[in-house]
Amino acid sequence: MDTDARASSRVRMAILDDHELLLDSLSTWISAHAPDFDLVLMAPTWFELVQSDQFPTDLVLLDFQLHEPVSIEARVRTCRAAGAKVIVLTSLDTAEARERAFDAGASAFVSKVAPMRDLMATARSVMGMQSRGEPSLDWRPLPKGANRHARPKLSTSEREALTLYASGYSMADVATQMNVQYETAKTYLRRVREKYSRAGRPASTKADLIRRAAEDGHLQ
Repeated sequence: MDTDARASSRVRMAILDDHELLLDSLSTWISAHAPDFDLVLMAPTWFELVQSDQFPTDLVLLDFQLHEPVSIEARVRTCRAAGAKVIVLTSLDTAEARERAFDAGASAFVSKVAPMRDLMATARSVMGMQSRGEPSLDWRPLPKGANRHARPKLSTSEREALTLYASGYSMADVATQMNVQYETAKTYLRRVREKYSRAGRPASTKADLIRRAAEDGHLQ
């Protein structure tokens, strides 16, 4: 399948959740492990979701306990009316919550403690896609002359910074976890990007860096 066809076959996804860390961790995991989904919109508020020029998407992951005066029923029905399917995410897994979500038109109801692989398997089922095992971590063609197997030699600090950053930590969090200055953490990651670039494996974006980390066994 060529690049254009592959891109057009991906499911456009949006996530609405007011927890920044959850948004970042979901984005990181999907970028590295779910190449059949295109996460085009992450919103911390209902207004930002519906006002985005990316809305509606094919699928929306909605937080049940959003701290806004818009009911779960109104949010699900609005998404459904716009043509999007809905999966409700929640830490409040009760019969009443499930009934409210499904009565409003949600396609699935998933606990936030469920593994990401289970969540994405549910997403594929909702979208009528075939379930799959672990997908290829880099489905895009590398640039001409690049060698996927050229693994750069990273220092212990560079490898630690890469692992933390690719696992969803912000740059500030990486510095805190490593007990170093912010600029020092940035330097470690800059060196990582430079080493991958010299190896002919692009790592200029965070998504690329996550793929490189996953390919080389730096993520668990």
